[in-house]
Amino acid sequence: MKNISNGIWATMITPFTDDNKIDYDAVDILIDWYINNGIDGIFAVCQSSEMFWLSFEERYELAKYIINAVAGRVEVIVCGNVEEDIDTQIKEARAFADLSPEAVVFVSNRFELGGHSFIGSVDKIINAMPKEMALGIYECPYPTKRLLTGNECEYLVKTGRFIFLKDTSCDVDTMRRRTAIASGTQFKVYNANAATLYDTLSFGYNGYCGVMANFHPDLYSWLYSNLNDEKAKKVEKYLSLMSVIESRGYPYCAKRYLSLCEGLKINTLCRSIANAHTSSLDYEFKALYDISQEIRHYINT
Repeated sequence: MKNISNGIWATMITPFTDDNKIDYDAVDILIDWYINNGIDGIFAVCQSSEMFWLSFEERYELAKYIINAVAGRVEVIVCGNVEEDIDTQIKEARAFADLSPEAVVFVSNRFELGGHSFIGSVDKIINAMPKEMALGIYECPYPTKRLLTGNECEYLVKTGRFIFLKDTSCDVDTMRRRTAIASGTQFKVYNANAATLYDTLSFGYNGYCGVMANFHPDLYSWLYSNLNDEKAKKVEKYLSLMSVIESRGYPYCAKRYLSLCEGLKINTLCRSIANAHTSSLDYEFKALYDISQEIRHYINT
């Protein structure tokens, strides 16, 4: 069974064409941009990808395209777990597994639908998925956030099949407990929250897997690799402050930022939200870019 790398995992957004189809030319552009900016892995077909607004055929083809386009340059894990019926979830997950990602990730809030228990769904998935395929859990906040209990985390670790948790608890005490549970195992935990990232990396989290890797992944990569640098704490404070931009109509804000400030040929069209653009937002995006440039200068001098 595969394992995955520590570090910075981009939650990949999905670009669309003007006629609302997946723009695969822009997918190529995004993949290259992520890799050139130092990410360690790509979390494909996740909430940032607007997976709840993609058909199964679109989710499957997008996952297949990303894995082929990445071509082993970094690791790729795949979610796409949006259905309510557990049997349909398993059927689709097996299709994703055939694409040979590093792991297939399940959404925690899907497990108790239809009268199933969380542990019961875990057991059913383990028995149905290929034994060589590593599994993961994502505490996706949509449509409802379903955080794992300590006992559930312990159960996932004991199965020996789960190697990834995207933690959205935003609670340092919870994160400390999860670090202790995962210690000495293949079960790796990645923080989605920028504000608590420095502390969680300091006491043993395996990396960052959050939306701000769509803005300045290189700065998160620097923080991960230079946690003991005297500049790290100050960089973390800026990253935490800058992360409030995600409240400005995500994933629209990421697409607009990449287009406006990074010069990527990416349409801002989203399926999950209405166009959030106002002229004042562009000033915020440009200010964010300017601050990130100042941070790059700071860490390199």
